[in-house]
Amino acid sequence: MDIARYNADWLAAWTAKDVDALLGFYGADCTYFDPQTAAGIRGHEALRAYLTGLFAATPAMTYTPDETWPIPGGFCGRWYCDVAGGGRLRGFDMVLLDGEQITHNEVYVHQLPQD
Repeated sequence: MDIARYNADWLAAWTAKDVDALLGFYGADCTYFDPQTAAGIRGHEALRAYLTGLFAATPAMTYTPDETWPIPGGFCGRWYCDVAGGGRLRGFDMVLLDGEQITHNEVYVHQLPQD
């Protein structure tokens, strides 16, 4: 698998706020963690509900891949996110895969200072 391409396609679905496309990347029994879901989310239906609410509550965001690193069972990827109306984030994902399906995703985010 070309993890840089996979990561870029996945981040494009985040930019598009395309819940169905994103769920296509995740396995049915996936686990997902981000700063708002520190206890984690499990499974497609819970992830669908979370993403639908998240995308309705947030402005447009453009995710740009930076680097990826293979790890046993998956990859880690660093990205930048430009938020409509101002703001920039740097994020890092740890992704475990079963084939091309994400089984576990942990997201870490830092807000960058305004220039």
